[in-house]
Amino acid sequence: MNIALQLFTVRDAARLHLANTLSRVRDAGFAYVQWSGMPEMPGDAIREALDAAQLTAIAGHVDVAAFEADYGAMVRHWRTIGVEHLAPGGMMPECRERYADWLQGAARLDALGARLAGDGITWSYHNHDFELSCFPNMWETKLDVLYQYTSFLHVKAELDVAWLALGDVAPETYLRRYAGRCPIIHLKDALLNDRGETGPVFTALGDGDLRWDAVMEAVNHAGVEWCVYEQDTARGDIWDDIRRSRAFLEQYAPG
Repeated sequence: MNIALQLFTVRDAARLHLANTLSRVRDAGFAYVQWSGMPEMPGDAIREALDAAQLTAIAGHVDVAAFEADYGAMVRHWRTIGVEHLAPGGMMPECRERYADWLQGAARLDALGARLAGDGITWSYHNHDFELSCFPNMWETKLDVLYQYTSFLHVKAELDVAWLALGDVAPETYLRRYAGRCPIIHLKDALLNDRGETGPVFTALGDGDLRWDAVMEAVNHAGVEWCVYEQDTARGDIWDDIRRSRAFLEQYAPG
């Protein structure tokens, strides 16, 4: 199991000074990152900034429509950066409302995943909590429907453990259910019974309500290759949370 940082965590700092932000990420003990929420830049400029900070991007979050509009250009962009894993940040907005829309979205994700697999790039789906709800008169969650109607080979499960818990399911249940389909996941912690004015309250790893021993046991069972720490918001200093989260992970992935 390898550890990375989701750069969405430091998006506010990066907008002010990208080079300094990336340098601080490296100083906090992360050598690998997921590129998301960062300033819009050409692929070669992103690679140059990462190289300067001695960071390697192993994954990225992308816009499905951009790939559908110019697949070749997007593949070249991400190959320049050097990533091996890509995922949308969620289902496309136009595919969320009705069951038929959801199935159409699943078909689009599957088709794109098939093309990317042919080009040696792993394609996954990143969940929030709304996918743990069900369409009317159905008992399967929207997330389960998505994986049922996409190929195991084309669409992997970039499970976000905090959003699973916020959706009232045990993250370890989904990690075991989709064992072998989770090459990259998001490790995140939250206060499950405390909603702030703008939504869930996220914390440094170990400061929230997730049952980490059970989660990490399931992570190992699922054959996860990359555990990506992410924290959407912070009540205090995000850099302090990042340092403490990295230290917390040492008990599960030393080094």
